This record gives sequence, structure tokens and C-alpha cells, in this order.
Amino acid sequence: MNKPIRIMVVGCGNMGASHAKAYHHLPDFEICGLVSRGDSKLRLQEKLESNYPLFEDFETALATSKPDAVCISTYPDTHEAFACKAMEAGCHVFLEKPLAISLVGARRIIAKAQETNKKVVVGYILRHHPSWIRFIEEAQKLGRPLVMRMNLNQQSQGYMWEVHRNLMSSLSPIVDCGVHYIDVMCQMTRSRPIWVAAIGARLSEEVAEDNYNYGQLQIRFEDGSVGWYEAGWGPMISETAFFIKDVIGPKGSVSIVAKTASAAGQSDQIDAHTKTESILIHHADLNEKQLFSKKDEWIALTDEPDHQELCNREQLYFLQAIRTNADLSDHLEDALNSLKIAFACDESVKTGVGIPL
Repeated sequence: MNKPIRIMVVGCGNMGASHAKAYHHLPDFEICGLVSRGDSKLRLQEKLESNYPLFEDFETALATSKPDAVCISTYPDTHEAFACKAMEAGCHVFLEKPLAISLVGARRIIAKAQETNKKVVVGYILRHHPSWIRFIEEAQKLGRPLVMRMNLNQQSQGYMWEVHRNLMSSLSPIVDCGVHYIDVMCQMTRSRPIWVAAIGARLSEEVAEDNYNYGQLQIRFEDGSVGWYEAGWGPMISETAFFIKDVIGPKGSVSIVAKTASAAGQSDQIDAHTKTESILIHHADLNEKQLFSKKDEWIALTDEPDHQELCNREQLYFLQAIRTNADLSDHLEDALNSLKIAFACDESVKTGVGIPL
């Protein structure tokens, strides 16, 4: 019988709280510390009805709790330092996306994982969503090239606007959020991205002068496929611009149609960000009268995990990677690749020119 993996949770806000809840209920994990600089660890402790050790400082917590693994859900500017220190202390690492705020930092994390022989899993939650897996499979049946259209705009206020402002102290929305959807596009095409361009706008004085809270990126792939992704954060963002997820190819199109989740007033609800509900498949085949020869198909998605269940599945993947000594080279290479593309898009916003990859 394997002993539970002692895990320290660093960052107790939105994602950290969800991951901690997963560890709290999964018998193969044992939380040995909750770490945050503010009151979020107290609120999380109360929510979990637990008595876990609480810490303010990462290094003190690491030395005191002696974990087997560390879950890092802090702001991205801490990811590199925390992940490397955790691995140097002999810990496996679950790291919320993105890997780091620079490619140098991301490569350092990957090199440290190889040097220490520790597992690093990056929190790409959509990779564990059965409906998104099906969406990618259906997109791959549409022929080539593909046209991929996706967005996740978030109208935020109060606490969430504070979170977004803090995130934008180090990254733009199209980097922080965009890595998810760039990763999806790369899975759909399995083709090399060769060129990116992006635009952005600073819609609030509360956003740093060298950053922007609305962005839209475009990617061209070697096989002729193209994709765009749009992300905006803030109290001014339109709710009607919240949810588009569809792909067009020579043989038709496939779309996620989340009628409830995409309704007005849902963009600040974290469950709505991963909700799918149904997939619409449209066939381009025409008959002799040049009319559609096949009816559109609706796929009702019955295995529709909520946000917490997706976090549970992510942690089971992390557990399996540790227990089976899984080779995560491809996982980390994909995370680095999507980040590389996102940073090129960010550069395009700031320079005003397209970037060859």
C-alpha cells in the first residue's frame, strides 16, 4: 500500500483552493501545509473544515512541512523561483499555467525537472475535459486547412477585477489565458505554427502603461490552418463577447454550444469557462441539387465535469505521473511551445508587426 503523498499548497485563491479541495478528498494525498501571504489560507481552512498547518512564507513552509510534492497556484511571476526551489528540496511540482513569465524561466523549470528527476505537471485543465477532448477529435476529422475561432472574454468586478489587475502586473490576458487555447489549436492541427500577429488595447487607467487588458491574436500554421483567440478582462468588457469556440474545415464545422454557460452574466463564473453542454457538427457535403446531403448532428455531452471535478482529474493525472514515473517530456514541451507562441503574440501587440516563428 502506497503512503499518501504529502503535498504543500502554495496560493490559496481560486485555483489553489480548488486544488486543495481535490487533495483534501483524495486519499492518496495528504495536505501538509497551506501557504499564502494574505487571509485566503484562513478562508480555505474554514471551507475545508480542517486544521492544516498554515504558513505565510514559502521557504519557511518548505523547510518545515517537508512535503513530497508542491502545488503552486500563485501569480505567474513567482512560478519559476518556487518551482525550482521545490524541486531542489526533492519535491514533485504541480504548477498552474503558464509555466513562467519568460521563456528563459520556463526552460529553467524544465531543465531543473530533468536534473532532479522530479515530475512537473502544468495545469492545462482543458486537457482533462472529456468534451474538449471530443471537440479536438471532431475538429481533426474536418480535413485541412482548419479555421479555429475561440475567445474567453471576462467581465470582472470586485474581487475578480483585483485578481485580473494583479495578473496583469506580469502578463497580458492573451498570454495568461491564451496558452490554453493555443495549446488546443496545436492539438487540432498537429502542424507547426509559422507566423503570429496580435492587437491589444489598454481600456483602463488601472492597467500598467506597458500592458493591455484586451487582446486578440492570430496564428498561421505550416499546413495552411489559421486560428484566432480573443481575451479581455475588466468591468468594461461586453458579456455578449464571452463565448465562441468553433472550428471550420473543408468537410464542415464543429462548434461547442454552451447555451447556459454562454448566456449574459456568466463570464465571471469560473464553472462557465470550461462548460460545454453540447457539440454541433455541420457537414459540408452537397447533393446533386447543391443542397446539404447530411443533417447537422448534435452531441449531448453527458460526462460534463464541473470545475472542481476537472481539478480532481488534474490531480489524479499528477498522482499517476508520480506513482508510475511517467515520462512528461512531451507534456512539458507542449507547455513550452504554447507559451513561446503566446509570448510572440504579446511581442506583436507591443511592436505592431507580425512575428515569424
